[in-house]
Formats: sequence, structure tokens, C-alpha cells
Amino acid sequence: MADKPSVLITRRLPDSNLAAAHAAYHVTLNDRETPLSVEEANHALGQYDAILPTLGDGFGTAAFEGGPHRCKLLANFGVGYNHIDVAAAQAAGVAVTNTPGAVTDATADIALTLMLMSCRRAGEGERMLRADAWPGWQPTQMLGLHMTGKTLGIIGMGRIGKAIARRAHHGFGMQIVFQNRSQVAEPGVPAQQLETLHEVMAAADVVVTAVPATPQTHHMIDASALAAMQPHAHFVNIARGDIVDEAALIAALKTGQIAGAGLDVYEFEPHVPDALKALENVVLLPHLGTSALEVRQSMGDMALSNLAAHFAGMPLPNPV
Repeated sequence: MADKPSVLITRRLPDSNLAAAHAAYHVTLNDRETPLSVEEANHALGQYDAILPTLGDGFGTAAFEGGPHRCKLLANFGVGYNHIDVAAAQAAGVAVTNTPGAVTDATADIALTLMLMSCRRAGEGERMLRADAWPGWQPTQMLGLHMTGKTLGIIGMGRIGKAIARRAHHGFGMQIVFQNRSQVAEPGVPAQQLETLHEVMAAADVVVTAVPATPQTHHMIDASALAAMQPHAHFVNIARGDIVDEAALIAALKTGQIAGAGLDVYEFEPHVPDALKALENVVLLPHLGTSALEVRQSMGDMALSNLAAHFAGMPLPNPV
């Protein structure tokens, strides 16, 4: 149909999502694995009625120069949107949506995966075994941190933070302390909200970050925050890479200032520093937080719902 809106999808989505998009719109699919550059993003804003972007696409400030733009909606695939300058988009008359809720449980599951892998030295143990360096069971071999009953510190008690707290409290009997920028009346489990980031870092045996990437959270986990942690404690990041000063984290792991870390996200993805990869006391996953087919389909469905509402002139379900 000639009157279908034109939509750019910047990365391949699950087949069911693509089929639904093709049925409703004139779809152009960026079928490569690399994100849009800033120049490509700027060009796309003038070519399409709406864009369905995702992590890494270059919708920073410069992408919105030279308007007015034909595109009036960025229906982001993912809850994180630090690749989009939302203020610049809105100033250019482009709305932004995301996909919260769909990612909550899957991301919390990865947090628990990393907590267990780091505390119990699972990555290190598997590398030993694959290298044929395992001498057999010994009473004092590969001793890690017993997670049951320990204190978990959560930085950011939103949907994902609460889902992590439920798993840790009910599954492992962990005590929960947390820091959040606003008061949380119902954390969902017995939990104590502390005033400052450093108080949580100091109180916890395991710290997990679950905050959005914003200018305010950039490098919030810096050398001073890591220095507040106990030497037996472990740090886990499933939020966004740039909330952590990677150089400071590498230094803390190298010197034994903290016992270990588990990371699913990195400051300059897909680049991971060689110094980080060389360390035995860190677990590194390739941004697996939402890597389950039904989760990615749900994210796609939510992004498509935002598109449908936009073109129908209805309120956006998930505005940023």
C-alpha cells in the first residue's frame, strides 16, 4: 500500500517482529551487525517517518542537526537509551520511546548468574579445566565466597533492582541494602535504603549496579566507590558500561582491593580492554542480559506497539 508509513529498523530483529513490521509499514532493514554512524543517523532522520534504533546507533546531539526532520519517533529497541540524546531529539520534534518491563526478569537472571560465577570462581575454574590444568579435587582448591546469607548491595532499585532483590532474598537468603536517587517505599522484600553510594559499597559482600546510563551516572563507580568496598567483596555490572570507570575497576582487581567482578556490559562496547581480559578474578559476558528469544520478541512487540500508537495518533505507551 502506498500510504504505509516508512520505517527504518537499524538491526535485524526476531523473525516474528520483522514479519509484523513488514505487514504494517514500508520497512527498510539495516541488515548488517554494525550500528548506524552519526552521519547515517542524521541522514535517516530525513528519510523515514519513524526509526526503530537500538544500542550503539549514533543518535547523539549531532545527529539532530539540520532539521526539520521527516522522522518524528525513535522507537528504541531496549530499555537503555544512552545512545540517544533525548533532549536534542525532543528539541528537534522527535519523540523517543523504549521497552521497559520486557527486559526485567532476563536481566535480573544474568545478574544472579554473574554473582554466582564471580563469587564461586566459576569462570576461572572452567578455564583451568579446559586447559587440562585441573589436578583433581582438593579440600582447599578454588575456594570462593559462599553467597547464601550474605549482604547484597543494589545500586538503583527500579524494576530490575527489585527483581534482583527478590531472587537474592528468596533464593539465597541474602540481606538487601540499596541506594536509589529517590525514596523507595516498597522494595518488594525486606531491605534497607542507605543514604549514599559509598555506604552501600561498604556494607555489601556483593554489589550490583542497576541504574540507567545518564550524565549523572557516568563513572559513578569510580576509584573512591571501589575503595569503599570490603576486600572480600564482589562487584557486578548489568546496567551500562559507562557507569563504571574501567581503569579504576582494573586497578582494584589487579591489586586485590576487591575480590572479583562480573561484567555483562562495557564502557566502549564491543571493545573490552586487554587488561580486563587478562585478569582471572573477573567474569566477562558479551552483553547477554536480554539474550533469550522470547525476551527479544517481547522487546520487539513493545517497540512495535510504540510505533503503532504514534501512527494512530494515540498516547505513546513507553515515552522516555
